[in-house]
Amino acid sequence: MLLLSFETSAKAAGAALHDGEKLLGETYQNTGLTHSQTLLVMAEDLLRQCGRTPGEVTAAAVAAGPGSFTGVRIGTAAAKGFAWGKNIPCYGVSTLEAMALGLGVFQGCICPVMDARRQQVYTALFHADCGKYTRLRQDEAISLQELEGILQNLREPIFLVGDGADLCYNTLSERVPGLVLPPEHRRHQRASGVALAALARIAAGDPGDGLTLKPNYLRLSQAERERLAKETSQGEK
Repeated sequence: MLLLSFETSAKAAGAALHDGEKLLGETYQNTGLTHSQTLLVMAEDLLRQCGRTPGEVTAAAVAAGPGSFTGVRIGTAAAKGFAWGKNIPCYGVSTLEAMALGLGVFQGCICPVMDARRQQVYTALFHADCGKYTRLRQDEAISLQELEGILQNLREPIFLVGDGADLCYNTLSERVPGLVLPPEHRRHQRASGVALAALARIAAGDPGDGLTLKPNYLRLSQAERERLAKETSQGEK
């Protein structure tokens, strides 16, 4: 199985190519360029550098959210379009789960955190035990205060990953002493983490139906919130 994975849920973009569980190559770019300009070019270059062609790819995977609304849309559209054109399975995985798996911690708790603005973060919680990962909390959008209450109950080191890791560490570390901030290059989303989450789904027998794959934003976009607020205001008149 040749798996091509995409990650565009935050400012950085990336693609990874796996032959089964073997990582053949990965490309990562954090330059601020629009993902629609860079993602497919990165994927094409990666395939060429690995001596493979798009026709050899047998499955695709993508970080389907939460994350940047525009970034998630670009990634899911690219993965679904690539898979649909070749009639191959397409797996949409949790961005937060992919970050936890990509960190590679062998013992402790992993808390992926993405800045969701509006004084909230996208987060989840996982436990790593010698390479075995267990999800402790589902993906959610909560306040830093709520997250603090959750993390204070943990007794093992808590590794923070994601673009909200600095924010959480600087805000909560005095009251949550178990927080650990990994090196900067280990905290960002990676396409290889997306692949690890997809490979677990494949091993479990998931067929990877790209037709039903939809982004998981966890909450409404600002435009949708403003539209609903306007409709509610008009309805009250």
